[in-house]
Amino acid sequence: MPRRTRYQQGSVQRSKRQKGPDVWVFRWREIGPDGTNLQRKAVIGTTITLPSEAAALKAANALRIDANQQTPRAVSCPSTIAELISHYRLKELTEDEQGRKAHSTRAGYECYLNGWILPRWGDHRLQQVKSVAVEEWLGSIQRARGTKAKIRNIMSALFSHAMRYEWTDKNPIKLVRQSAKRERIPDVLELHELQALLTKLAVRERTLVLLDAATGLRVSELLALKWDDIDFENLEIRVTESIWHQVMGVCKTEASARPVPMDSYMAEDLLRWRKTCLYPMESDWVFASPTMKGTQPYWPDNLMKRHIKPAAKAAGIHKNIGWHTFRHSFGTLLKANGEDVKTVQELLRHANSKITLDVYTQAVNSHKRAAQSKVVQMMVPGVGTNVGAKQKQVRTGTEA
Repeated sequence: MPRRTRYQQGSVQRSKRQKGPDVWVFRWREIGPDGTNLQRKAVIGTTITLPSEAAALKAANALRIDANQQTPRAVSCPSTIAELISHYRLKELTEDEQGRKAHSTRAGYECYLNGWILPRWGDHRLQQVKSVAVEEWLGSIQRARGTKAKIRNIMSALFSHAMRYEWTDKNPIKLVRQSAKRERIPDVLELHELQALLTKLAVRERTLVLLDAATGLRVSELLALKWDDIDFENLEIRVTESIWHQVMGVCKTEASARPVPMDSYMAEDLLRWRKTCLYPMESDWVFASPTMKGTQPYWPDNLMKRHIKPAAKAAGIHKNIGWHTFRHSFGTLLKANGEDVKTVQELLRHANSKITLDVYTQAVNSHKRAAQSKVVQMMVPGVGTNVGAKQKQVRTGTEA
């Protein structure tokens, strides 16, 4: 007959590493097949992510649940949403998990968990969370539909996690209705705006923006590039990692970790930058920060705020631009140029074509107008020569 064990609290200790920050370690014991006690330990997180012992103890709750599950005394499952979140973090959001989620994705999850889900639902027991109550709560939040849909999806992931561990037999969030349709179309730059912006940028920012707008790389992938990722001979860029808040991690999706084609002009532009920059060695970051003596790439927010947005304003661009604007613009210009959806999907490295169709294919107004004009010319012979002048009159209000 297997030995019964008492419910274990375990212990949390701070441990030093040869490299990197100290880590918090959770220690507990298990009973082996022969009935002997086995000492176990697991890293909870670093002192950066868990700066205090109190934070480490709180994070250890999930490990404590897991440790007690392994004992013959099959007890202990999360009773509240807060406890479920602790276990979800342990299994899905820890730094040690490989092949799970990119660091930027994990950071986004933490933002929604801490900012929205925990304050409202943390003290609720799993069986107390009802579909209608969650739907009404989401309806009361003054945020974009996309934000509310993300909150809903993360809550659904939490309950799916609980079902996987057989802590509940249903997911009430599956019945919550929440549209993710955009209320506002994101800004993209038309071709002439991109050209105007490039003329106003210094060499560093010009290279960054051109590379971003010509490849559609995510900024986390762009700044994670090292010179040995650039294959000048075969005109390819190897995307293998991403960086977010100076933390290296995996790419956002499996489809993201694919080689990206590089135009020969883009290659020449990168070679010019390599001759100019202070860190041109194969192991150096392509966009290494001199302030950090080349040990880190630049911070993207600083570059955008201090250099790129002022240049856009000087170029007469008054749109709300960010790093993702260039990725949006790349996809939109590809579609406006007549490229098929499959090609656009592969260049943007989307997991499926639905994402490409939903997000990145808003046509530029001038291209829409030109397409419409072709139809008008087919229906009304002889009107083609006057279409441009007519449209100009209508826009300026000069028509008689």
